[in-house]
Amino acid sequence: MPRLLDLCFGRSGDKGDAVNVGLIARDPSHYDWLRETVTAERVKAHFGPRVEGEVERFELPNLSALNFMLHGSLGGGGTVSLKLDAQGKTYAAHLLRMEVEAPPATANAARLDAEAA
Repeated sequence: MPRLLDLCFGRSGDKGDAVNVGLIARDPSHYDWLRETVTAERVKAHFGPRVEGEVERFELPNLSALNFMLHGSLGGGGTVSLKLDAQGKTYAAHLLRMEVEAPPATANAARLDAEAA
């Protein structure tokens, strides 16, 4: 089963006690699939107890991207948190490891792209 890593780039960082995670489709033609597959509920479930608050999703179709705000995930924020990753820099890497069901053509194209890179 492919992972988001096969289909997306990711970036994350802190915004107070929230983590901002961006996913960008490697191929703009995968954006509709990404939008349908990666919901706020699914992201919250993937992170489990690491995210105590709500997860908001913002769509950026002009960038073929989704942006997620994971509230209540840094133990009070970077300057007061005792968490190992107080700035949320590893959250994108964790999300990119989420397994997803992709249409075979999409998964195969992503795998070929990853192998060529």
